[in-house]
Amino acid sequence: MFTAQQIAILINAKIEGDASVIVTSFGKIEEAKNGQLSFFANPKYEDYLYTTQASVIIINENYTLKEPIQATLLRVNDAYSAFATLLSKYQEIQTQQLKGIQEPSYIAKSAKIGENVFVAAFAYIGENVIIGNNVKIFTGVFIGDNVQIDDNTILHAGVKVYAECKLGKNVIIHAGTIIGSDGFGFAPQQDGSYKKVPQIGNVVIEDFVEIGANTTIDRATIGSTFIRTGAKLDNLIQIAHNVEVGSNTVIAAQAGVSGSTKIGKNAMIGGQAGIVGHLTIADGSKINAQSGVSKSITEPNQAVTGSPAYDYTSALRSQAIARKLPELEKRVKELEKQLQQLLIEKSV
Repeated sequence: MFTAQQIAILINAKIEGDASVIVTSFGKIEEAKNGQLSFFANPKYEDYLYTTQASVIIINENYTLKEPIQATLLRVNDAYSAFATLLSKYQEIQTQQLKGIQEPSYIAKSAKIGENVFVAAFAYIGENVIIGNNVKIFTGVFIGDNVQIDDNTILHAGVKVYAECKLGKNVIIHAGTIIGSDGFGFAPQQDGSYKKVPQIGNVVIEDFVEIGANTTIDRATIGSTFIRTGAKLDNLIQIAHNVEVGSNTVIAAQAGVSGSTKIGKNAMIGGQAGIVGHLTIADGSKINAQSGVSKSITEPNQAVTGSPAYDYTSALRSQAIARKLPELEKRVKELEKQLQQLLIEKSV
């Protein structure tokens, strides 16, 4: 339960209306009820701004109202970002309340556990594991031998972290994700069979990374698979052995990155995109959904699409021309008829 005044302090907002009004939960602007807080950032939802029952609304400071509204307004520079900040604070308060070790759970005697750590029932923590302060480990999490987990990291239900892997500070990993399973390494033999290549490296996840549910990140054959600081990975993503995902790069669901590919910082990769192995993807690259990248992107801030992927603008032009092909075919046939008629007349 918070007042508008308390919320304004958290997000550095200017108050318009009753600063003492109380909210107890959050609601979407089209569904919010009295006593709830909402936000308005997308112009498509403008009509709901004047009909919502929300008690408090976070809104951009430069937005001009067309009609009077009953809610208390919290004016900020960026409403969407401020709302995200507020939700983070709310979630932080909730998770901070979780402390202690539930039973039954297994923690090896050689493991080192920091302060204010929460370990839920049915978690497993292996030998020589080092866990920092304020870490939250939920039900069914497996942490293999010699894993290191730094402060404020959260592992949701069913996460598996294989031996030797390292997780930085403020990392969030959602349910069912597997960190450090074997890379896909098999050597073809003369008889047509395949011999497994042992995968003896690890996975290193740096600070402020968030990884969605049921994503898999393979350990390196030798060395490390890297997820750099601030990267955000969606659900159902496959990251192969020895891949490097650069700082603040975002990857949407069902994308796959093959072995030893290096992705630069601030890249954006759409859903179901596929990147073959041993490539370099330059900083700031934008790869459209369902694109197949088979060659390195060497120039920063390029956008590509298609399979095989190529320059986004050129691809749009090609698509526009392709849509006109039936009409062009008709015109060519008409010209052929006219040319044939001219030849007949000339011969006569």
